[in-house]
Amino acid sequence: MRPRDAMLAALSSVIWGVAFVAVAFGLASFSPPRLTALRFLVGAVAVFFVPRPRLPWALLVLIGLTLFTGQFLLLFFAYEAGLPPGLASVTQQTQAFFTVLLAAAFLDELPAARQWTGMAVAFAGLMLIGLTVGADLTGAGLGLGLAAALSWAIGNLLVKRASGVPVLSVVAWASLVPPLPALAVSAMTDRGAPFVDGGSHAFWLSLGAAVYLGAIATVVAYAIWGDLLQRYPAAVLAPFALLAPCAGIVASAVILGEAFSPIRYAGMALILAGLVIAVPSRASEWAAGFFGRSAARF
Repeated sequence: MRPRDAMLAALSSVIWGVAFVAVAFGLASFSPPRLTALRFLVGAVAVFFVPRPRLPWALLVLIGLTLFTGQFLLLFFAYEAGLPPGLASVTQQTQAFFTVLLAAAFLDELPAARQWTGMAVAFAGLMLIGLTVGADLTGAGLGLGLAAALSWAIGNLLVKRASGVPVLSVVAWASLVPPLPALAVSAMTDRGAPFVDGGSHAFWLSLGAAVYLGAIATVVAYAIWGDLLQRYPAAVLAPFALLAPCAGIVASAVILGEAFSPIRYAGMALILAGLVIAVPSRASEWAAGFFGRSAARF
């Protein structure tokens, strides 16, 4: 993987990691389906600036239903069911393993032994981080979180089928899909509750969180990720998503005052080690190229 692409993959994961804290703020004023609808109404503004992708409407709708609607409705309900933000950032990255397994089953993208080893090491890190969350996790919350990760993985494979189509257009136009089913779910679950809960301060903080989720975590991050997913095998790219829980933990510490334990540090170290193992290293080539160009200037 080119160094620029590796940095972009890491950036998208950091954006998603911070988004787990933003979700907690968003749910302070909006119910899960309403936050889902608002997030993608913000993201769908991009359709005014990019043309519709040359994809069948059926595929575009399926991407919107899996990558966006299913993933985030399930995730936001998981928060409501007792899934803590720290553990949410862990469970969602199981999509990396679901993506690799589904790609192996349906796309014949078989991971190399090195990638299996790296994924195993990173998965061990995720398990260590999960052990530090505490006893506030419910079975329903964990099940909904894992279902959200599976929906994300299915969406990843559908994006790969859209190879050659500008991903920003796919992300923008697929964002038109979630608001309608999300508001339909809201009509069934919110039962006439006011659209916004909480005081004015909570509302503005929640609204800012929704804008971040829609504009940055959806349009920007998914456009980067989808473009890379079209150009690299899933087994090469998916491990970068494992950086998101690290970013989520750091964001929780800085913004919410979460304290780290030695086990959590160990988990983060294993995730980074897994990335080093799974992604073929070209550091020596980059260094040689850099020093060669530098020497040429003198």
